[in-house]
Amino acid sequence: MKNNSSNLLPNGFKLQVSSFQFQNKTQTCLNGNLTLSLIIILIFGFKTNAQVLENYVEKAQTNNPQIEALELKHEIASEKVNEANTLPNTEVGAGYFVSEPETRTGAQKAKLSVKQMMPWFGTITARENYSTSLADAAYVDIAIAKRKLALSVTQTYYQLYALKAKQQILQENIDLLNTYEELALNAVEVNKASSVDVLRLQIRQNELVEKRDLLMGDELAMESRFNNLLNNEVENSILVEDSLNIPQEEPILAIEDLKVHPELEKYDKLYASVKEAEELNQTQNSPAIGFGLDYIAVEKRPDMNFTDNGKDIVMPMVSVSIPIFNEKNKSVSRQHEIQQQEIEAQKNEVKNNLETTLKEAIQQRISARISYQTQLKNIEQTKQAEEILLKQYETASLDFKDVLDIQELQLKFQLQLIEAIKNYYLQTAIINYISN
Repeated sequence: MKNNSSNLLPNGFKLQVSSFQFQNKTQTCLNGNLTLSLIIILIFGFKTNAQVLENYVEKAQTNNPQIEALELKHEIASEKVNEANTLPNTEVGAGYFVSEPETRTGAQKAKLSVKQMMPWFGTITARENYSTSLADAAYVDIAIAKRKLALSVTQTYYQLYALKAKQQILQENIDLLNTYEELALNAVEVNKASSVDVLRLQIRQNELVEKRDLLMGDELAMESRFNNLLNNEVENSILVEDSLNIPQEEPILAIEDLKVHPELEKYDKLYASVKEAEELNQTQNSPAIGFGLDYIAVEKRPDMNFTDNGKDIVMPMVSVSIPIFNEKNKSVSRQHEIQQQEIEAQKNEVKNNLETTLKEAIQQRISARISYQTQLKNIEQTKQAEEILLKQYETASLDFKDVLDIQELQLKFQLQLIEAIKNYYLQTAIINYISN
């Protein structure tokens, strides 16, 4: 089975580059070479960042102990195919006559017997097919485990991204408040502001520093979780994107048939194994034939001289095992029929759950996109309000309470923007887990 875990990587990776902004078409034409360089940076940046996450997923799948255990389980199940291709044990018996029976040709001294039972035609093949079906079901478990692990790595990766991005935003706002504090101190000297404004700015800085430090602790915990998913013996620093955007257009996705999903394929394999088990049960309801040979050692009669005196006895044997009382096989057949019905019911339940989860993830991803676009507009408008307040400072006193209100709103929208980006890619990972 082809491993599709790499498909869990979301579409639409995009680096945020703000250092290149072209004011008009003339400047864009004059800087054509720079534009081309920017495009190259974006393309290679996309591939590099996508490759980083893919490498993390591959490393996790390679080092994961659960997957290793499932692979060993599959190896055992595969080896059982060889075990099925065997005959029953050969029966060998030996005996010594304590009381020697006399025959015309002499006294019987000892007896040696060899017997081999042969299963009915097709029995060994049925056993092999049944063992192979169990091995196939075990292999699907590996594919499911890899997909789920890739999903966990991807989601943890974007949660870690959000924590780092929020810390960066908080630090930028702390630096901004430092600038406002300098303005306030200057305003106090010229009687355009009061010392209360300065204290208010410092209190706000303290709050942001606290939030940043708390996020740093959450980041360390998330990095520890990520390292555990990679099964790293040493806690390593995790490399994530500096910034992410949501793609301009929503990918077109239809709810398609999920028959190829490993979680559903598992039930197909289990159904097939029950079917093969019933085939084996039917062959076991057939007769078995045994072939054997008895050898009896005969002692010569010393007082007589005749033909065949002391001649040993060789007796070929044929036996047949007939399952006359076959209520057990009928009961097993009924159990197999019920098992198949149970597997079909379980498969339908899992399919319904997958479809429901997929629809919910699609809707939540759309909601994340709407929130993302809304926060972009809100941030732009708060920046405009901030510029208006700062321009007023040139001609009149600066109302730092209004500045703090605007700064608080801007921080709120920036954090919500990060949440929208995180949720978008978390839902994308779920969609790709189900649909790819």
